[in-house]
Amino acid sequence: MAAAALLQSPVAAAQSAPRGGDAWRGASQEGGGPSGISTLADKLTNPWGISFLPKTKNALVTERYTSAVWLVKSDGSKKKVGTVPNTVRPDPDPAMADGGLLGVAPSPTWNGTTDKDVFFVHTVADGTRVVKMRFDGTSLSGYTVVLSGIKRGGDHNGGTIAFGPDGYLYVTTGDAHHSSLAQDKNSLNGKILRITKSGAAAPGNPFGNRVYSYGLRNPEGLAWDARGRLWAADIGHTKWDELNLLSKGGNYGWPTCEGPCSTAGTTNPKMVWKPEDGGVPAQVAIVDNAIYVTTLLGKRLWRLPIDASGVGIGPATSYYNGAYGRLRALAKVPGADRLWLGTSGNGTGKDRILKVTIG
Repeated sequence: MAAAALLQSPVAAAQSAPRGGDAWRGASQEGGGPSGISTLADKLTNPWGISFLPKTKNALVTERYTSAVWLVKSDGSKKKVGTVPNTVRPDPDPAMADGGLLGVAPSPTWNGTTDKDVFFVHTVADGTRVVKMRFDGTSLSGYTVVLSGIKRGGDHNGGTIAFGPDGYLYVTTGDAHHSSLAQDKNSLNGKILRITKSGAAAPGNPFGNRVYSYGLRNPEGLAWDARGRLWAADIGHTKWDELNLLSKGGNYGWPTCEGPCSTAGTTNPKMVWKPEDGGVPAQVAIVDNAIYVTTLLGKRLWRLPIDASGVGIGPATSYYNGAYGRLRALAKVPGADRLWLGTSGNGTGKDRILKVTIG
């Protein structure tokens, strides 16, 4: 169920192949694409985030509009373990519409006893928060605000949260429909934030605050590759969606740039694609040196191989085009060449977590 790539490299748009040439052809032999897909769990409603508990193959799954958190086991069985309080769902005011319960990230040392911390991103009445709750393996309890003051606006709320290889918490934030905030280094919006478990700025951040990278419109997905490099997808406006290789202090151009541009001080995306041509990227996972990206409008899963240099992308392939509707939640299964993939927007109780085998 693969389709030819619609993406192009912004580095040299006139070229017929992305940057990498012969070096990429060598890298293309690493791993393979999706070879099988099946339903793991069903009767879900708009799953937004999937995050595996450390040293297990069981994951916490968030539902966007119900505020529910599910424990989904490797055999597909599931149990509702609680809700995240204070979550404000879609609002009649278009400026505040959408939002809800978004990403989830257990502490890297979570064990359900001495460490019960699980972190969430959700929208509340006056903004977007990073919060912490306790999970003992059976149910959620407690509620502590870790970081507030992130502006909320429409569907530009970012929402992915993940612990990096350095042990710090990375949070994607949207521009809240105020595009100038993305270039304001003192704003929390339009950014990748890097914080401690208590919400403070992580040591070594480039501007002495919580900001790690900036100039983003609505990044919803991020993942680290085997070399420890951080990749993120960013939903564009009308022209281009982006896949970016992030660096500390990097400026990715929004709103001056949408897609590649020559503005001094900005970093071009590694790949771009048009929203109407398989785009509107949601979340990101990496398996066997290939980046996988779910898409909402595109209703497909993209595979983008990382080239031999480690900083470029080879020709992309899409899978499951339109077969399962909008696709958002995505996570690699620990210790296995498999993905868990969530459908979105199919109706109350009609979404699924799909199990995708790679290779």
